[in-house]
Amino acid sequence: MLQAVFELSWWAYIAVTLALTHVTIAAVTIFLHRHQAHRALELHPATSHFFRFWLWLTTGMVTREWVAIHRKHHARCDDQGDPHSPQLYGIRRVLWMGAELYRAEAQNADTISRYGRGTPDDWLERRVYARHPILGVALMLVADLVLFGPIGLTMWAVQMMWIPFFAAGVVNGVGHFWGYRSFATGDASRNIAPWGILIGGEELHNNHHAYSTSARLSNRWWEFDIGWMYIRLLQALGFAKVLRVAPRLRIRRGKDVCDAETVQAVITHRFDVLSTYARSLRRTAAAEIRALRARAVPGIEERRVLRALRLWLQRDAAALPATDREALERALESSPVLRTIAAKRRDLAALWERSVGSKEQLVRQLEEWCQSAEASGIAALRDFSRRLRCYA
Repeated sequence: MLQAVFELSWWAYIAVTLALTHVTIAAVTIFLHRHQAHRALELHPATSHFFRFWLWLTTGMVTREWVAIHRKHHARCDDQGDPHSPQLYGIRRVLWMGAELYRAEAQNADTISRYGRGTPDDWLERRVYARHPILGVALMLVADLVLFGPIGLTMWAVQMMWIPFFAAGVVNGVGHFWGYRSFATGDASRNIAPWGILIGGEELHNNHHAYSTSARLSNRWWEFDIGWMYIRLLQALGFAKVLRVAPRLRIRRGKDVCDAETVQAVITHRFDVLSTYARSLRRTAAAEIRALRARAVPGIEERRVLRALRLWLQRDAAALPATDREALERALESSPVLRTIAAKRRDLAALWERSVGSKEQLVRQLEEWCQSAEASGIAALRDFSRRLRCYA
C-alpha cells in the first residue's frame, strides 16, 4: 500500500481537490484568456510562468494552440469555421465532446499559424511544455499519489476532467445556448450566471463577447467576476497590470441634441444600444403581432412570430432559422409599425457599421435618425430616441 504524505479527512480531500482545480480555472481565465488571447492585461514574468507551469501539469494544453483556437472562435463566432459553436454542432456535442472539438482544431496548422501569434516561444515552451504535454499531467499524477495516496488517483482524475468539461463544454456550449443577454452582440453568446465563481468569471460570456479586450468580465453592478478580483489582487501586489476594461456607460440627463460625445458613446456601447432598443420595442412589437393575429392576417402564427421577433431584435434576421425568418417577413409585410421598427434598427446599426464619415457627418446622421424616430408616431421608439440623446 502506497504511504501518503498527508492523511486527511474525507471533506479535506474534497476541499483540496476543489482548491487545486480552482487554481487551474484561474490560470485559464487570467493567463490563457485575458492575458494571452486578448492582451487585456500584462503579467509579471514570474506570474506568467507559474500559470504556464501549472497548466502544463493539470491540463497538458499548449498555450499557442489554446490562444489560436479561441481567437478563431471570436473571428468566426457562431458562423462557418467556428471551432466549437453549439449553433453549428449542437449543444450536446459541444457540452459533452468539447475537448474532442478542441483537439481536432488543434491539428489545423492554418488555425495555429494565423491566430496563434504572440504567444510564448522560449526554450521551455519549445522543448518542454509544447513538445511533452503528456509529461506534465503524468508528473501531476505521481505528485497526487505521493501526497495523498490511492485517493490521489481520484483527485487527479477530477483535475483532468474539470477544464475539458467546464471550459470546453460548459463555457463554449452553454455559453452560446442558454442564459441571459445584456448585450445584443451579433453572435449567440449568453451569460450563464451573473456570479462568475465556478468557472473564474467565464460565466459572464455575453459580456466578454461585447467587450472582448476587457480584463473585467462583470458589467452590471449585480454581477461578480472572481477572476477580476484575483487580477486586482495581483495588480495590488505588483504582479499584474490592467491594460483595458469595458467602459462604463454614462447618461447625461437633459440632453436634447446629439453631439460628438453622443456619437462616440453610441459607437462604443453599440451592443448595449441594440440591447436597449430590443427591450424598448419588444412590447410594442408583440402588441402589433397580437393585433395582426386578431385580424386573422394569413400566415401569422403568434408564437412562432414572437420567437422570431425576440431573436431578431437581439441578433439579426440572417441568424434566424428559415421558417422563423419567413414568419417574420410575413409579419413585416402586414404591419407598417413592424416595418418601421425593423428599418430603424437597421439604420441605427449602419451608423457604426459605416462609421467612416467625418465627426460632423456622423453627428448629423444620428440627429436625423433621432428626429425620424421621434416623428414615427411610435411612443416606445420616441422614448428610446430621447434616451439615446443622453448617452455620454
